[in-house]
Amino acid sequence: MIFIYKAINPNGTITEGTVEAINSDVAISTLQKKGLTISQIKEKDEKKYQFNFSFFNKVTNKDIVLISRQMSTLFEAQVSALRVFNLIAAQVDKPILKKYITEVSDDIQGGSSISNALAKHPDAFSDFYVSMVKSGEESGKLDQTFTYLADYLDRTYEVITKARNALIYPSFVIVTFLGVMILMFTVIIPKIAVMITDSGQEVPIYTKIVLVLSSFLVHQGLWIAVGAIFFGYSVLKYRHTEAGAKRIDQIILDIPYIGDLYKKLYLSRIADNLNTMIVSGIPILRALEITSSVVDNLVYKEVIEKALTDVKGGAPLSSSFGQFKEIPSIMVQMIKVGEETGQLGSILKTMAKFYQREVSNAVDTLVSLIEPVMIVSLGLGVGILLAAVLMPIYNIASAS
Repeated sequence: MIFIYKAINPNGTITEGTVEAINSDVAISTLQKKGLTISQIKEKDEKKYQFNFSFFNKVTNKDIVLISRQMSTLFEAQVSALRVFNLIAAQVDKPILKKYITEVSDDIQGGSSISNALAKHPDAFSDFYVSMVKSGEESGKLDQTFTYLADYLDRTYEVITKARNALIYPSFVIVTFLGVMILMFTVIIPKIAVMITDSGQEVPIYTKIVLVLSSFLVHQGLWIAVGAIFFGYSVLKYRHTEAGAKRIDQIILDIPYIGDLYKKLYLSRIADNLNTMIVSGIPILRALEITSSVVDNLVYKEVIEKALTDVKGGAPLSSSFGQFKEIPSIMVQMIKVGEETGQLGSILKTMAKFYQREVSNAVDTLVSLIEPVMIVSLGLGVGILLAAVLMPIYNIASAS
């Protein structure tokens, strides 16, 4: 890093300049050895000279899983925290992650705890992650903590990736089909329409509908495109408001079948988060607070926050969750059993596995249903379009 400083030299005059060092403490020490009295020092902001490739240089869940497993192995081998982060920083390839790990190492060298050092980089290490590490520091079980974190992130990554990948193929097919249809309606059918119209023959009603749609797209297509872009932009802006985000999250949950898939995904995440933190010794109130921030759905976030308020007032978690329709009764009853037997962590682990299997099965079923439905729908669409165009041409050819 490069630091810009302003200092007073031994002659009493003010001097300015830059110094390169791994952190500000080392920079100050270097300048003081030269007899300078530091009055101001700050890191040089080089961002304005750099292109932003943050999309390609983003820290992913997979990156954190890998370094968590490495940290677990190194801590289990009794390697010191500073040495652990120095070793990991040396072998990380992704620049942004290398920068974060190096800064964490520098902070630890300066006397900071691991959790506080990680908390400075929230885009890589979530509140959940930091709280888990803090619990590991307090219990002296950092190796186990990083193993829990790696396992948890691995499970989350697998479930989310499977759900996301299930929608990629049908989305691609639908977009391609719409592109081909638009090309047909705006380029090919208008040319055929001239021939059909000039023939003077009576055309079937479905052919008239196709010709009207084609004419509408040709003459109003630009305005339709502008309207679609404006609508998409409006939805995006609305999505970034609290009311809009909650409304869209609720709409997603209300979509038949897809909504059930997402509900199971969120329930799996809630149970897995709570289990991982409770097993690690984090108090239930803190566990609920963190879970509400990482559940990634405002409807369930509000449910957890209201349950948290009730638990603070002395109510058990089962009855707090039981008042919300978003939490199924089987989960409420299982949590109640866990509270009564003192095995809440184990029960939550069982529920997390149950909903992960449900998500996996729902995705497999969705994929198996989507393919035949798409094939039949696309076949019907193409067949009707071809019939609407070819039948009049066949009649013209027969008449001549």
